[in-house]
Amino acid sequence: MTRAQEWSPDVLGEPFEQLTLPLKPDAEGEVVATLVRYAPPPHLADLRLLRAVAADADVLYVHGWSDYFFQKELARFWHENGARFFAIDLRKYGRSLRPWQTPGFVDDLATYDEELDAAISVIRESAQKDRKLILLGHSTGGLTLSLWADRHPGKADALVLNSPWLEFQAHSAGRAALAPLIGLQARVDPKAPLPNVDLGFYTRTVSSTMEGEWDYNLDWRPVRGFAVLPAWLTAVMAGHARVAAGLHIDVPVLTMVSARSTILPRWTPDMMSSDIVLVVDEIAQRALKLAPSVTVSRIDGAIHDIFLSRQPVRQAAYAEVRRWLRGYLR
Repeated sequence: MTRAQEWSPDVLGEPFEQLTLPLKPDAEGEVVATLVRYAPPPHLADLRLLRAVAADADVLYVHGWSDYFFQKELARFWHENGARFFAIDLRKYGRSLRPWQTPGFVDDLATYDEELDAAISVIRESAQKDRKLILLGHSTGGLTLSLWADRHPGKADALVLNSPWLEFQAHSAGRAALAPLIGLQARVDPKAPLPNVDLGFYTRTVSSTMEGEWDYNLDWRPVRGFAVLPAWLTAVMAGHARVAAGLHIDVPVLTMVSARSTILPRWTPDMMSSDIVLVVDEIAQRALKLAPSVTVSRIDGAIHDIFLSRQPVRQAAYAEVRRWLRGYLR
């Protein structure tokens, strides 16, 4: 792989930078991913970071479905705890989405191995010494990283999952019933949009244009999400089936989920303090199938992306990550 460019200013402004990762073309043409790094200038006060809980570690963050990296606070948290922070916009998402592409589309989650391997290679090359690698994934990104870590033993040192999509919302029985039907449609017309069940409630909890507190690009993270396509959903369900059968990830795993779910066809204020995307009890159970060493943390008041919850909830989640790192990374 040859790089299309060197690090350049990112849309988030200083001190964020981005690097385009050229990938193999697919049926839609040119494909790239985009690696983002948080690179503040060194300060004398940063000497304290040498003793921080995540010193000598690099973090690679992977976003979820209909999403991209914009969480500046998350990057600052990891930097303040001693890590170098990187995030990737996967192919056909966010910074990597091109006008001719179907947003978010792949028909196999293993397709992402190419950009994950490329990103990790860049991270390793930029290190002056051996450093631990922490993988951090949200929602579908958490599923993707779990499957990647299972297929690539010895490549990472820890896995942190933020509301990972480890099981279908209709539970395993619903997945087993729907998978053959979705699979048939995927073979007949892989990109025929399925009915959109996203009513925009999650965006309402997050976006500062509504009742949330976060500013981001609504073209890259639409109010009602990208169209769900049969071939993509078949790939996700295949990942769910693999998790249900049991993975063998060889590093400690922290899985964080909300304390409760609120999945309803109408708006309710409870949606501001619960997961309205996943059935969290099912995710907590599925997490135990990932690895021999799994910690499940339930965060009271958290929304689907725990680190976009209200400030007191976020602080509780960050404290939980620090406690876990002290026990498992050091």
